[in-house]
Amino acid sequence: MIYRCINPDCGLRIPLTDEDERCTCPRCGSTIQADTTIASSQKIERIKEDGTLPKVVAVLDNIRSALNVGSIFRSCEGAGIREIYLCGITPTPDNGKVRKTALGAEESVHWQHNWSLRDVLEQMKSEGVMIWALEGGTSAQNLFHAIKLIPDMKKVALIVGNEVSGVDPAGAELADRVVYLPMMGVKESLNVATAFGIAAYLMRFGRMINEK
Repeated sequence: MIYRCINPDCGLRIPLTDEDERCTCPRCGSTIQADTTIASSQKIERIKEDGTLPKVVAVLDNIRSALNVGSIFRSCEGAGIREIYLCGITPTPDNGKVRKTALGAEESVHWQHNWSLRDVLEQMKSEGVMIWALEGGTSAQNLFHAIKLIPDMKKVALIVGNEVSGVDPAGAELADRVVYLPMMGVKESLNVATAFGIAAYLMRFGRMINEK
């Protein structure tokens, strides 16, 4: 809900939720009140799973930030990714900070913890799952181009690694493909949760863009 300061010389507008206790303007101290003249214009398009989209599972290798993990859970839920493997020291939804940023997504995305990334990937390979690691290096391919190489109806595991050291080389060597997101700025990387969200949506829906 949007609230507005009643002071005509101020008029500050701020969003508040039912849990917020603020009743005065943070700018001038006057009373604030709900602006009931604003109607929500948010539009959400729901995409149905029809069997043609690549089936992506998430693999998180030694992610240290619980907030990043929660954000990845939320991206998974939005992109229709229903499995997350939490490896090594990656926090699980038993951690309150994970739940804080997941906003309930942890309830609809199946997760399991395993201390060994290699064990998880070897099991996946035995089941015919294609493994992609989101990582840099000379052998990495541009993900925008690589998404065209995902076979129809193929199950693909997307691995993201530690915020500092990336994907463990012992696990990355099992990957069928190493991919990266192209950069335009001077920084060499994105926040891991941001990078995962971009990659997950590209892998799930990227081919839809080319079809239109």
